[in-house]
Amino acid sequence: MVLSMNEFLKMDIFFFVTTLVVVLFGVFSLIALYYVIKILKSVDHVAENVSAESDNLREDIIILRSKIRDEGMKIKHFMDFFGGMASRSRTKKKTTKEGN
Repeated sequence: MVLSMNEFLKMDIFFFVTTLVVVLFGVFSLIALYYVIKILKSVDHVAENVSAESDNLREDIIILRSKIRDEGMKIKHFMDFFGGMASRSRTKKKTTKEGN
């Protein structure tokens, strides 16, 4: 089988276009992977914050239950509980504002 110059030119164009498409696909895949990693880091940060806050809430509830068990049901215990949660929230907001 004898190939003419025209067929070689067609093959060269095909390989050039295919190579270009593969390179562009690789570049776009790397860009997409970068953003996926960035999103996963953000989700991990949010999960850590939720976990820390749930631990704090659990500790507050344990303290409230022990005070109720020891001293009986008093409004002051609930006020201390919710006041402690509010003060921790304000402190966290202040530290995040100062950090920025």
